[in-house]
Amino acid sequence: MRILIWHVHGSWTTAFVQGPHTYLVPVTPDRGPDGLGRARTFDWPDSVVELPPERLREADVDVVILQRPHEASLAERWLGRRPGRDVPAVYLEHNAPHGDVPDTRHPAAGLPGVTLCHVTHFNRLMWDNGPAPTTVIEHGIVDPGPLWTGEVPHAAVVVNEPVRRGRTTGTDLLPVFADAAPLDVFGMKTEGLAGHLGIPPGRCRSQELAQRDLHAAMARRRVYVHPVRWTSLGLSLLEAMHLGMPVVALATTEVTEAVPEGAGVVSNRIDVLTDAVRDFVADPLHARAVGEGARAAALARYGLSRFLDDWERLLKEVTR
Repeated sequence: MRILIWHVHGSWTTAFVQGPHTYLVPVTPDRGPDGLGRARTFDWPDSVVELPPERLREADVDVVILQRPHEASLAERWLGRRPGRDVPAVYLEHNAPHGDVPDTRHPAAGLPGVTLCHVTHFNRLMWDNGPAPTTVIEHGIVDPGPLWTGEVPHAAVVVNEPVRRGRTTGTDLLPVFADAAPLDVFGMKTEGLAGHLGIPPGRCRSQELAQRDLHAAMARRRVYVHPVRWTSLGLSLLEAMHLGMPVVALATTEVTEAVPEGAGVVSNRIDVLTDAVRDFVADPLHARAVGEGARAAALARYGLSRFLDDWERLLKEVTR
């Protein structure tokens, strides 16, 4: 099967392209948002093929995966075919709704013939999906392996653009967590974060790493903290669990489903969360035991083979 998909979310796409198909990824000269092409910081197989827009009209495309509202018209213009009518299509929604939740209408609700696929059951519940055929395929992770050592008695946080995203990603909570343990914050546009938040020197360090280096850096930290209030289920949380890290997370969106008892501490009480961070930092053996539980839970629910099997069933269903 030849699948047209834009490079939008690198971590998710890395799992998706491990399947048995050919993946056509648009590329433009500027490698802008509609033409990023192949990933440069993730390892993608040779079955991911870059194509410029002018060659897509001649391409043999079996199904289109849409991920942003404007991609339906973009695909029609570049392919000369209407997704959902002239070529099978799935709209993959990565995010929880913003705006008037739970009354936010999904942009795919009015796309004839397009199946809407969410990445969590929480997202499906909170979006107004209208009459669109709707399903859920939960995340799958390319297993980085049980790399956790916990040798650095710090808490790891992974967040992109924490200043701009603010309360959405729980950026305002970082000073509280920094009182419980030194924080190492990884992600894009994190430079100057400690000064912006007024965190004392030495209690919060920021670093932007390539994806291939991120997992090893995370795994050296004692505990993973997920302070996010309102996004979808962060892949960094699932990756931390795969690494064998104990996790401490807000009980928001899909987190309570993803982190079962014995895999970490999940709560909306800040005192419970900060106490958990202190406990894990102070007790490496306890951190290791809980991290092993986190890894087992993540492999059972978010393993790559289950993810690819679910997508294979959906792709066959929409193209038959």
